[in-house]
Amino acid sequence: MCYDRVPFTAVSGGLFVDDRAAPMSRYPYISKSNERIAQMTGATFGAAYKALAEEGSTVMGSLDAATAVAVLRDQDPQRAIYWIHQLQQAFYLNGRSLSDQEVCLEIAAANGLDVEIVQRHLTDGFGRGQALADFALARALGVQSYPTLLFVDGRKVMQLPAVGTSLERLNQTLDSLLG
Repeated sequence: MCYDRVPFTAVSGGLFVDDRAAPMSRYPYISKSNERIAQMTGATFGAAYKALAEEGSTVMGSLDAATAVAVLRDQDPQRAIYWIHQLQQAFYLNGRSLSDQEVCLEIAAANGLDVEIVQRHLTDGFGRGQALADFALARALGVQSYPTLLFVDGRKVMQLPAVGTSLERLNQTLDSLLG
């Protein structure tokens, strides 16, 4: 996706993998963090998601979500940010598990993607391989917190101000980097 002069993409970082992939009840700080995120960004957390968090058995796992991102991005890479938004709405607004492949398939169908290819890539290892490659790239780029916004220019990687930053400040930072 290219906004004005800078192309953007989305890379999954893998926050909840391995021993961190666990039921929401293992993370009692989630509701407080969500309140802070809502205050800083204006994000909305839906009643269905809040019920999931309160019930606590839904597993917070990044691999299935990252696999969904990868297969959607593969079909339409210019809308990588849009796919993230669609998946986040499904989870954080509508309380749908991103481990449920139907969520990804519904997004694909609603956006005119080839649902058969999406289904195949969700199950044949392609999407999982891409998700794991994303996790490795995020680590290689030095990402340590999520979300992180990076400006990559060749081998030069700079972290940009992200959550809670005004668009004006972000544009000023980009202007100085683009010189």
